[in-house]
Amino acid sequence: MGVVILLVMAAGVAAMLTRKLPTAFALVVLAVVIALVAGAPLTGKDSVLDTVLQDGAPALAATMIAILLGSWLGKLLDETGIAGTLVRKIVEFGGDRPVVVALGVLAVSTLVGTVTGSAPAAMLAGIIGIPAMIAVGIPKVTAAGTILMGIAAGMPFELPVWQFFSTALELPVPTVRGFMIKLFPFALAAAVLFVLIESRRRGVEHTWSAKSLAPKPRPGRRARLGDAPWYALLTPVVPLVLALGLDVAIVPSLLAGVLYCLVTTTRPREMNKRLLRTLYGGFEVAAAPITLFIAIGILLAAVKLPGAIDALEPLVKAVSPQNAVLFVLVFTVLVPLCLYRGPLNVFGLGAGIAGVLIAAGIYPATAVLGLATSYNQVFGVADPTSTQTVWSAQYAGVTPQQVMVRTLPYVWAVALGGFCVTAATYL
Repeated sequence: MGVVILLVMAAGVAAMLTRKLPTAFALVVLAVVIALVAGAPLTGKDSVLDTVLQDGAPALAATMIAILLGSWLGKLLDETGIAGTLVRKIVEFGGDRPVVVALGVLAVSTLVGTVTGSAPAAMLAGIIGIPAMIAVGIPKVTAAGTILMGIAAGMPFELPVWQFFSTALELPVPTVRGFMIKLFPFALAAAVLFVLIESRRRGVEHTWSAKSLAPKPRPGRRARLGDAPWYALLTPVVPLVLALGLDVAIVPSLLAGVLYCLVTTTRPREMNKRLLRTLYGGFEVAAAPITLFIAIGILLAAVKLPGAIDALEPLVKAVSPQNAVLFVLVFTVLVPLCLYRGPLNVFGLGAGIAGVLIAAGIYPATAVLGLATSYNQVFGVADPTSTQTVWSAQYAGVTPQQVMVRTLPYVWAVALGGFCVTAATYL
């Protein structure tokens, strides 16, 4: 039965890779088939309808709320001009010094990455940042990669990501936060090295296409809004200070960021309209990831069924290294399997594999946290199918595959660092 379930999982990966089914739909179909193969009844305890679909769908509800609030705050950063102001100030400070401009845009991308992820984060930092970098001579691939590496450097402090791993792996938020803090130096060092090495490796590149990429980024709107006040620029830091420094829960921290942004940028008579407008915009941005998290919850419920655990435990245990050195080596070699929606992508089948590793007692949940978060650093930057990678590459005028080739060595090293910390701390 375990072999059949693995074959079903392989078929699910193939369906996602070939785009026969969207990822969320493929995960739901996969969950139902796994449950049936594992011998689950249609209704009742540990059943397809009641346990997998009914209980699994809202299992990550806390993550969905955090995603929505992060998307709402991201829309506010865009509409109030905070993100644009940060990038413009950095570009003005950097002048015609390409490396300084790139490092400044990297810093803004990191800050934005702590608030929201995916394509919205790339747009917030990249709409102005990418053309500015290209205009001062940063190669196009490096410009796109700088945005992505910056977002990934901020990802260890992205509160919705904390909530996702906390709920999915059934770990307290402080435990997730503790590992993320350990992962952050690797992500930041890799991002800075990427900018320093890649911006100098091919020298300054001036290109005719630089102007075409920046067709006057909304000048009329800037004239209306102007630069955001300096104290409003602290908005991305507010949720971090509350959650990281004062140990406030994730949802209240994000709400505080929303309120701070609103109060520091908006006249009282306009607050109501802006609140509703950006909230509805946040729903549009959050719709896709929320759908995915519903599917992931369903998949996690399926792989945690007693029949699935009994079937998969001997197979997974046989191929899972227990020695710390082998643990690092094996999972480092397997890094490419989190690309192209592969089986180790935590926002896909990888979530199910993580659930099996924990439910079967093969690794402690903290070790699985280390694996999943390390792989997520790779997926968030180098996967040519991720929305932020596609948007950044296309906006810079290159292909996602070119960005993958250039960024993969750096994020691979980040994953290696995460695996080493995991093996040393939790095994």
